[in-house]
Amino acid sequence: MSEIKKNFFYSSILTASNYIFPLLTYPYVSRVLGVEKIGMCNFIDGIINYFILFSMLGINILGIREIARVKTNKLELNKTFNSLIIINSITTLIMIIILICCIEFIPKFYEYKKLLYIGVLKLTFNFLLIEWLYKGLERFKYVTTRTIIVKTLYVIAIFIFIKEETDYKIYYLITCMMIALNAIFNISYSKKFITFSFSNIHIKLFIRSFIILGIYSILTAMYTSFNVVFLGFVSNDSEVGYYTTATKLYSILLALFTAFTGVLLPRMSALISNNQTEEFNKLLNKSTNTLFTFAVPAIIVSTIMANEIILLIAGKGYEGAILPMQIVMPLMLIIGYEQILIIQTLMPLKKDKVILYNSAIGAITGIIANILLVPHFYSIGSSISWIISEIFVLISAQYCVTLYTKIKFPLRILIKNIVYNLPLIGIILLIHSMKINHIITIIIAGVVAIIYCLIIQFYTRNELIINIYQTIKKKLSH
Repeated sequence: MSEIKKNFFYSSILTASNYIFPLLTYPYVSRVLGVEKIGMCNFIDGIINYFILFSMLGINILGIREIARVKTNKLELNKTFNSLIIINSITTLIMIIILICCIEFIPKFYEYKKLLYIGVLKLTFNFLLIEWLYKGLERFKYVTTRTIIVKTLYVIAIFIFIKEETDYKIYYLITCMMIALNAIFNISYSKKFITFSFSNIHIKLFIRSFIILGIYSILTAMYTSFNVVFLGFVSNDSEVGYYTTATKLYSILLALFTAFTGVLLPRMSALISNNQTEEFNKLLNKSTNTLFTFAVPAIIVSTIMANEIILLIAGKGYEGAILPMQIVMPLMLIIGYEQILIIQTLMPLKKDKVILYNSAIGAITGIIANILLVPHFYSIGSSISWIISEIFVLISAQYCVTLYTKIKFPLRILIKNIVYNLPLIGIILLIHSMKINHIITIIIAGVVAIIYCLIIQFYTRNELIINIYQTIKKKLSH
């Protein structure tokens, strides 16, 4: 198995586990705590995540890129890591102080004082996760193994300690403790690769990119996660519960492709550094083909089966999440392709300012859409706002990529995948109309969709599917 395939395998498990493990507990937790308490925890977590965003700034993107660049040079690796971790520790300390001040002096924050102080734990340990070090070193196997262990402990803890609605504080504490435990493991294991030192560092070398990529992350959050916080301020905890429940499945499905994107970032950066343009373009085409093959049928099934999926994930009382879920599902294709344009193309090309401009467009569009729609349509308005802002970002990113690389939007490939999957719409609608148990309906629809797509893609000689088939055939023949 090639290094990319191995990394993709481990990264897929890693990224998907970040959503799948909580999904294992979510049907239980959502029923025990109820939509209001779930919405409250998600609202608080949204606030904490914003403080984390400001504390981390561009470290996740910059860290992967710079560690990948110097990973074969022990001296430069130590110098780069220590410079980045010192910058990150300073910004984290500043955000902890600001958060504590907000809790004590802002009435809306003080109302959720106990939960927010639990969130301080998450903010404190988050910068010690140093996932960017392991991704830059392409140590995906370790990260995956560690994550599975911690997530398993998380699931066990949820079922042991969460018994009634009043346990929502314990639920959020367990969620934050998971971050702390991961951080402790990571810091301990990192000593195998780096030596912590305050000498021979070059903070100034990274400050500019740290801030520029950080502003990019903040602006991106203004049209991705800002919705949850703004919705919590202008509506109520129940509407936040509907919206966050609606985005659960979307997050899991997109996570699988995000894993592929994350694996390719260090590799794409290396190809650009070595002027291997042909191989760079080949990987881009493979990414696009993978996304369209995967996303189109997934959107069809999840949109039609939204009622059954919400009933399975959260149970009765979450019907308000059905329409928002149907609205956000196309984002899997939109954001997936954005990742190809931005993370796999513009970032390796070091077009940091261009990336910043793209995210500014999304932030401005997202804020305006939220202000206009959310106070009137609540969770539905949040979903529509997200779609609108992402479309604008996609258009802007494609324009920039075409400008610098001459790579155009693959309209022909998209249309071909849509046409091939048109009969699937009728098939899934037929299954949806069957009056049977919602779990059985979902299983049948999923199995049928997978079989249909494999047949179509194999028949059309999709390179990705053919390669998978030949790999499996080769392994079985031995």
